[in-house]
Amino acid sequence: MKPLDYTPERRPLAARNWSASHGAAQWLAARGVTPNSISVGGFVASLGAGAALAFSSESKQPALWLVIGCALILVRGMCNMLDGMVAVSTGKASRGGELFNEVPDRLSDAVTLVGAGYAFGSVSELGYIAAVAAVFTAYVRVQGCALGISADFGGPMAKTHRMFVIVGAALYTAFVPAPLQPVLAGARHAGMLAIALSIVIAGCFATSLRRLIKCHKLLGNKS
Repeated sequence: MKPLDYTPERRPLAARNWSASHGAAQWLAARGVTPNSISVGGFVASLGAGAALAFSSESKQPALWLVIGCALILVRGMCNMLDGMVAVSTGKASRGGELFNEVPDRLSDAVTLVGAGYAFGSVSELGYIAAVAAVFTAYVRVQGCALGISADFGGPMAKTHRMFVIVGAALYTAFVPAPLQPVLAGARHAGMLAIALSIVIAGCFATSLRRLIKCHKLLGNKS
């Protein structure tokens, strides 16, 4: 194993400690798969997820496309975890790699949430608002890092939480009978995914505010 010249701050994930995760990272590293290519794979998966979710509203089999979208969201999440694990295990972690990881990740958030806005039982405007809110939440974290504060990956609506909410809502929409499907107040065709995006928007606002307050307090202590 090569020594690390740079140690990245990584999002705390319980799945990173699973033996299966370590096995997958070792398998990829042994075959020369680079961390950056895994990051690109995650972005491609997010494009597919957004497209599948959006297509669910046009298809005669919306449940199928919602499930495909959920599967691709999970693939994106695995790529986001494995790129860092491979980078660390092979000694390839670098500041350039962090840039390669962060920029596609923000685009991934946006395309997935916009796709969710066009999904079966959703509202397109909410998808766009959620995408902006998610990117701003990440911006606050990055801005704190630029000012010399440790990365704040906390919620209540960090990236993993956002994707969990969307996956849960999509699966509920796909498998729960129509009489048990909720409807967003004032919008007859807006169901569980519209409600989920509303939760994501509110949660991102709360997360951004919490991170800003914490950042300000820490900067005050440093002054």
